[in-house]
Amino acid sequence: MARPTGTKQFPRAITPQTTSWWGVAAHNQKVPLASRMLRSGQCQWLSTINVKDKLSARYLFREAAIINGKDYPSTMHFQVYDPATQAQIGICPDLTSRQVDEAIAAAYTAFNSFRRTTPFERAKLLREWRDLVMESQEDLATMITLENGKPIAEAKGEVAYAASFMDWFAGEAPRAYGDVIAPSVAGNRAITIKQPVGVCGIITPWNFPAAMITRKVSAAIAAGCTVVIKPDCETPFTAIALAKLAKIAGIPDGVVNVITTKSYLKEVGEKLCTDERIKKVSFTGSTGVGKLLMGQSSSTLKKLSFELGGNAPFIVFPDTPVAEAVTAAVSCKFRGSGQTCVCANRLFVHESIYDEFCDLLAEQVSGFKIGNGLEEGVTHGPLIHDRAVDKVEAHVDDAVKHGGKVLVGGKRATEIGKYFYYPTVIRDAKPRIRIMKEETFGPVAAVFKFTSEEEVIALANNVEVGLASYVMTNDINRAFRVAEQLEYGMVGVNTGMISDCATPFGGVKFSGFGREGSKYGIEEYLNIKSITFGKVGALY
Repeated sequence: MARPTGTKQFPRAITPQTTSWWGVAAHNQKVPLASRMLRSGQCQWLSTINVKDKLSARYLFREAAIINGKDYPSTMHFQVYDPATQAQIGICPDLTSRQVDEAIAAAYTAFNSFRRTTPFERAKLLREWRDLVMESQEDLATMITLENGKPIAEAKGEVAYAASFMDWFAGEAPRAYGDVIAPSVAGNRAITIKQPVGVCGIITPWNFPAAMITRKVSAAIAAGCTVVIKPDCETPFTAIALAKLAKIAGIPDGVVNVITTKSYLKEVGEKLCTDERIKKVSFTGSTGVGKLLMGQSSSTLKKLSFELGGNAPFIVFPDTPVAEAVTAAVSCKFRGSGQTCVCANRLFVHESIYDEFCDLLAEQVSGFKIGNGLEEGVTHGPLIHDRAVDKVEAHVDDAVKHGGKVLVGGKRATEIGKYFYYPTVIRDAKPRIRIMKEETFGPVAAVFKFTSEEEVIALANNVEVGLASYVMTNDINRAFRVAEQLEYGMVGVNTGMISDCATPFGGVKFSGFGREGSKYGIEEYLNIKSITFGKVGALY
């Protein structure tokens, strides 16, 4: 087949054999990636598939699961659609629990050798993987935008954020230190060592198709574990692409496996939780599903880490410059069209600056441009599916029913697309509305008024969940006082952005347990073993 037009000449060994999809022009100029593919013998360019005639398919795009380093096709498939246009992106294998058993077996076999690699070897692999991800940033970002809908600039930011975890845990791998302990028995010596847990089941959501995977998997690999990843059926292709890059980076077959399913979600989830070969499950998703998985995992007493639902308060005290507070609120509330677990869900503003805050917030939100994330100038994309739009609409209607006033937005953007909803600001929100208790997961900023510090802390804490929270104040004493009283795993003070590879991410109450990122993240994938030596050395 003819070479794609508008591209530079490839070295003969890595010439595309078909019209490609994932950014051929961009990758023709990336010699490091090409040379890695050449060394790995992975130079095939696969079947033609066109999506809106914007790109054409390259090595990273696979309509297959990845088991033991190889493409795993299936006779049963499900379709994946672009939420902006409802155009079909591709198909993925609809695997059953029996087929997932093959992925678990591959991970279990690989663990027996991978656990013996040194931390420095694993660190090198992670850095190789990180370099490949950043070299493929344009392609991966486009893939994320097509699957998830977020604007391309935001998708590029996610790829960089995802790569940061590989870099971080490459540094943490050699630092999983043990201890030397002085026992109570004279003449004894004791040490502790840390060893990998084993095969890990990784279950990730659709809102961060790349970062949710690398935040978990990078820590697992750094510890010496192998993984079976089950990405959300809305966004499977990013996960598959990451696994292909892992193979090019030299990560051994069977260490990173990706399984896809839609019709068999329940049985596949149960398989990951009940199979004795899997020693840990890490899950990001809803509280309801987390409870179900926790119950299923009890039969095998797995190690668990869950990052579940949130309902973040964003508290603005009167000593805060209003413009700064609004800027932080916009970045916090409307990132990903409000579809992140750490988005501000309830905005509490002191009565003395309430009107000014609401007016300025509405002014900024009215300047957003919604549309297809691949189009220039678009600031906010679609919601992920019709159920998400229905929930946003129900929350807005409920707030208005109880006296809330819509300042901007407040309706579907059907002229743009089926899953679009105008970014919305609601003032005069009442404590009895659904948003106070339920996470909207959409572009709706409900602004509540408060009068005292004690009142707003009580309102902020009066929910079952406790993931992220935010405080805006220029009073350092108040900042510490309020932050320590908020019943949340994370508090942002004078910022709307708290996620960072170096800081621990996780919640309390019904938002789950365990931490990801930071120096604590690798601990979730390690067991501590104590070794006591008797009759050694002089008496104490």
